[in-house]
Amino acid sequence: MSNPVRVQIIEDDDGMLRALRVNLQARGYEVEVAADGATGITMLSRNPVDLVILDLGLPDIDGVDVITGLRAWSSVPVLVLSARQGDADKVQALDAGADDYLTKPFSIEELLARMRACLRRAITVETSAPIVHTEAFTIDLQHMKAIRAGADVHLTRLEWGIVETLVRNPDRLITGRQLLTQVWGPAYVDATHYLRVYMMQVRKKLEADPSNPRHFITEAGFGYRFVP
Repeated sequence: MSNPVRVQIIEDDDGMLRALRVNLQARGYEVEVAADGATGITMLSRNPVDLVILDLGLPDIDGVDVITGLRAWSSVPVLVLSARQGDADKVQALDAGADDYLTKPFSIEELLARMRACLRRAITVETSAPIVHTEAFTIDLQHMKAIRAGADVHLTRLEWGIVETLVRNPDRLITGRQLLTQVWGPAYVDATHYLRVYMMQVRKKLEADPSNPRHFITEAGFGYRFVP
């Protein structure tokens, strides 16, 4: 392949991980591996890939939570490989955003066919990030700018991370854990006090009435939502 397909495997079984890596590399895929969910998410945030192969039974984060966190900021196809064969497990993974679900044991031929199907369905043409307008401010995602009253608004890296994640998912509830994983990293999934402080700063900089926000909404006990 002149431009090899890049695959991230997140799997804690060493034998399975080695077998998958050897088989995929032999067929021309470029393979990255991670033995736990936190490492996998961190690697994906730094080096995007074309396809994720994910085990659900990870030692640190349940695979469904990995999918949910990933879907807060990425549309990369996710193919689940799992020993969990119950319908409820499959439905939960697919509802969280997985593209396909393959139960163990499986043949390498079926895996490759499922991978090809996921990649065919994936959106391969990148489009320019949109400019989002509200009556109070404008967010230019392509140029990473916030504008209010005709002037650029300075946002810190973390403030921008919150804004970008929410604005890219209009009207969608993003949990605090998802935001913390995306903006701060997996090690901060329980640092909810960070979110409260930084969300207050975002509202002060962008909302017309920070004490009564119109666009960056808190869903008490659940997370946050951007309303255009």
